[in-house]
Amino acid sequence: MGIELCPKMGNGLWRRVVETWKKGENKLNDVVSKSFVGRYFKLEARKSCFTKELRAGLATFLTMAYIITVNATILADSGGTCSAADCTFPAGQTATYHDQDCMLKPNAGYQACLARTKSDLIVATIVSAMVGSIAMGLLANLPLGLAPAMGPNAFMAYNLVGFHGTGPMSYQTALAVILVEACVFIALSALGIRAKLARILPPQVRLACAAGIGLFIAFVGLQAHQGMGLVGPDPSTLVTITACSSTNPVTGECLGGKMRSPKFWLGSVGFLIISFGLMKDVKGSMIYGILFVTFISWFRNTPVTYFPDTPLGDTNFHYFKKVVDFHGIQTTAGVISFAHFNRSEVWVALATLLYVDVLATTGTLYTMAEIGGFINEKGSFEGEYLAYIIDASSTIVGASLGVSPTATYIESVAGLREGGRTGLTAVVVGFCFFFSLFFTPLLSSVPPWATGPSLVMVGVMMMKVVKDIDWGNMKEAVPAFVTIILMPLTYSISNGIIAGIGVYIALSLYDWVVWLVKWLMKMKRMVVNVQNQVSATAGADPTTEII
Repeated sequence: MGIELCPKMGNGLWRRVVETWKKGENKLNDVVSKSFVGRYFKLEARKSCFTKELRAGLATFLTMAYIITVNATILADSGGTCSAADCTFPAGQTATYHDQDCMLKPNAGYQACLARTKSDLIVATIVSAMVGSIAMGLLANLPLGLAPAMGPNAFMAYNLVGFHGTGPMSYQTALAVILVEACVFIALSALGIRAKLARILPPQVRLACAAGIGLFIAFVGLQAHQGMGLVGPDPSTLVTITACSSTNPVTGECLGGKMRSPKFWLGSVGFLIISFGLMKDVKGSMIYGILFVTFISWFRNTPVTYFPDTPLGDTNFHYFKKVVDFHGIQTTAGVISFAHFNRSEVWVALATLLYVDVLATTGTLYTMAEIGGFINEKGSFEGEYLAYIIDASSTIVGASLGVSPTATYIESVAGLREGGRTGLTAVVVGFCFFFSLFFTPLLSSVPPWATGPSLVMVGVMMMKVVKDIDWGNMKEAVPAFVTIILMPLTYSISNGIIAGIGVYIALSLYDWVVWLVKWLMKMKRMVVNVQNQVSATAGADPTTEII
C-alpha cells in the first residue's frame, strides 16, 4: 500500500499543478484576446491564442536561428571591406610585397579584419531578420519569419565578390547591386507582377535552380577552409577528398594524411546530430548540431579548438570571454558604392540576382501561405500585397547594413505546425532575434566546421524539388540537369541558370520551327482562299472592276 501511495500523491500533485497552469494560461489568453493586441492580430477570428502564438514564434526562431552564424560565415568568405592594406608583414618588408597574395594565405592582419567583419555581419544579419520579421507580423499579420536568404548570400559571396575579393566586383559594388535589385523588386511587388515574372522561366529550370543552389551550398559546406574540410584542391583531378590534419598554406596540399582531421570528425558528429533530429522531427535540430560542435571547439589546448595559441587565437578568446556584449557595426554598414555600374558584369549580376530572388521569395511566401491555410478560392490570401512589399523592402535594410537579400523562410512551417496563425508569431521571432544582439561574442566564435554540417543539410532539403521534374522527358531532363550540375562545378549560380535556359531554347527550336512552318502554311491557305473568293465574286459579276 505504501508503495502505491507515493505515486498516487505524486500524480495528484502533478495533476493539480497542471490544472493550475492551464487555468492561468486560459485566463492570460482570454485577457490578451480581448485586448487591443488580440483584436489587432485577430486572435479569435483566426482561432488562435497568445500562448500558442508564443510557442509558434519560439519554434520558428529555433529552426532558423542557424542563419545568424551561417550567413555571416558565408559573407565573410568574400572578405567584406578587408583588403591587402589590412595585411601585416614581417619587419623590414615593404608594402609592395602584398600584391593580393596575403589575402589568400594565412595572414594575422587580414584574419583579424575578417574576424571584425564577421562580427559586423552577425549583427547585420540579426537586425535585418528582426526588422523583416516584426514588419511582416505588424503590417501583414502573417506568421512568417524573415532573414537573409540562403542562395543569394552564396551568389554574392562566391560569384560577385569572390573568395576574399577575387571576384569580378568589390563588396561595396555588390551591395549597390542588391540595393538596386531591391528597388526593382519593390516596384514589381507594387505592380503585382512578381508571380507573372516567376512564371517566365521554364518550369523544369525553375525547379532545377533550387536543387542546383542546394548542391552549391553543400559544396561550400564540405570545403576545407569554409566548412567541414572533407574536400580540397587536387592538381590532377581538381578536387579530392582531404580532411587532412594539416595542409600547405600556399598550395592547399595535404601534409598530415587524409581523413585524419579531428575537426572534420567533430563536424561529422554534428551532421549526424542534425540528421537524427530532423529524422525524428525535433524542432531546432540545426541549432542543436551547431551548438554541440561549437561547445566542444571552445575548449583551448585541444586539436579541435577555435582558439589556438596564436596572437589571433588569443584576441578571439579574449573577446569570446565577454559573453554578453553589444557590437556596433563598424565596417559593413553604409559602404554601398555605384562607382563601377558602367561594367557589364554589374548588369548581368543584377538580372541574375533579381530572378533568383523572385523565384525563391515568391515561391516560398506563397507556399507558406498555402501550408497555413490562408489561400482563398481565388488563389490569394489576406495580407498578400503587403507581404510581398515587406519582404522586398527588408532587402533594402539588409543591403544598407551589408548583407545579402532578405526573404521569407521556409522554416516558418515549424511555427505553422505549432498553430501560429497571426502576425504575433512573426513578432515573437523578431524579438528573439533582438535578444540575440547581446550575445555577439558567442555568436562570433562559431567555427566553420560547426556551420559546415548545416550547409550540407540545407543542400539536402533543397534537393527535394527534383522529384517534380519529369526525368523521362529529355526536353525537361536535359536543361534541368545542366542547370543543377553546372552550379557547383563552375562555382557559379548564374552560369547554371544561363546554361539551363540556353539548352532549353536550343531543344525547343525544332518545335518552334515546326510551329512557325505550320503557321505560315495556314496563313498561305487563308490568303489563297480569300483570293479564290474574290476571283469567284468577280467572275459572277461582270460589272465588278478589278484593280
